[in-house]
Amino acid sequence: MIGYVLSYLVVVALLADAASIWFSKARTHEQLAETGFADKAAPTIGAIAFVSAVLYAVPQTGVLGAILITGFLGGAICAHFRLGKIASAPQIVSFVLGVTTWGGLYLRSAPLRDLFWSG
Repeated sequence: MIGYVLSYLVVVALLADAASIWFSKARTHEQLAETGFADKAAPTIGAIAFVSAVLYAVPQTGVLGAILITGFLGGAICAHFRLGKIASAPQIVSFVLGVTTWGGLYLRSAPLRDLFWSG
């Protein structure tokens, strides 16, 4: 049950991120400019967040979704690191969300648990 709750939180966070990227143009422009990305990258970034969340939510594609989410969040951490913002709020949130992604998947997926504890 806890695994599903954690996974739900991850999915909601990523879907909210995608929605804010797509529908809040002023906020998105400000954030992209701060991290050095062009405005034209916004639809793609939103799509990556959306597709990753959907893949993660479906049990059969959960591992693929978790891998994509990890890459997406790692890119966010890297973008802020490049700007010299070490341990900034976006980096901490991305790290916690990444850990929550794999923790939720681990707790809701018996095959994944078996992969680590078989023997």
